[in-house]
Amino acid sequence: MKKISYSAPAKVILTGEHAVVYGKPALVSALDKRLTVSVAEGRGQHNDVNIPEIISVIKKYLQVNKHPITEKKSDVVISSDIPIGRGLGSSGALSVASSAALIEFFTGRQFTPEEINNCAYQVEKIFHKNASGVDPTTSCFGGLIFYRKEFEFLKTFSSLHIKIPKKIAENLLLIDSGKPSESTLEMVQMVGDLYNKKVSFTEKALLQIEKITKRMVVSLIKEDKEFFKQTIIDNEKLLETIGVVSQSTKNLFKTLKPFGVGKITGGGGRKTGSGFTLFYTDRKSDMESYLKKRKINYLLFTSSFEGVKKII
Repeated sequence: MKKISYSAPAKVILTGEHAVVYGKPALVSALDKRLTVSVAEGRGQHNDVNIPEIISVIKKYLQVNKHPITEKKSDVVISSDIPIGRGLGSSGALSVASSAALIEFFTGRQFTPEEINNCAYQVEKIFHKNASGVDPTTSCFGGLIFYRKEFEFLKTFSSLHIKIPKKIAENLLLIDSGKPSESTLEMVQMVGDLYNKKVSFTEKALLQIEKITKRMVVSLIKEDKEFFKQTIIDNEKLLETIGVVSQSTKNLFKTLKPFGVGKITGGGGRKTGSGFTLFYTDRKSDMESYLKKRKINYLLFTSSFEGVKKII
């Protein structure tokens, strides 16, 4: 049997991280960084320790949904240009690309993006037990996604058929504040602990984040970069309020204030770094020079409207 390969993109949460775990919406964009999973019949050799568990989850998903499978050993190879553990959805892309490739490997047919996404959501739980599903959904469908998980059985999303306006997108950077000491799972648990201890305080912050998410959508539709910048400022303040931004990341934003405004994206981090941050600047060339001089790692923001795709 010939090799089967699928790739899936990274993602960046523009606004709504953590709030999305509690039924609030998130606005997310796929990025042009991709992860590829290749599968071939073999001796059960894998280049990632998570593959056996991923295979088990996918087989269970197929069996529960009464899809006949052919039992055979697989050799699985993962390759990726998505930074790991930095809030850009590497596990979501892995969940999607592995689901697509292994589903075809075990059933002999290609599934729809909707079916791949349903399976990938189950795989994502390996990495994030209280997964919202926003990462695999964005990775599966690509583009700009407005996502909400009401219940475990009710997840809704809209593919927004708009692009981030050029005058906003061309001024966005993804700046690495450092790898967090905590995993996304641990950060979600921290917010969960805060919610249990201070219900009204946390719920108020999450409701404010929901308002900001809706405001950001409006800012994109109106192509209003000043409004967009304000949503970033407001969102970051609230994320700091719920304790998911490290002091070193706060200091980084203070240092970069002459160039623009930023917020964390993804789970964040409390002790050391907070992963990649989303940063808007009206002084892009000056800022790039500064980042290079200070040896601060960054990526240009380039969205992708291409979701999961078959390569071979």
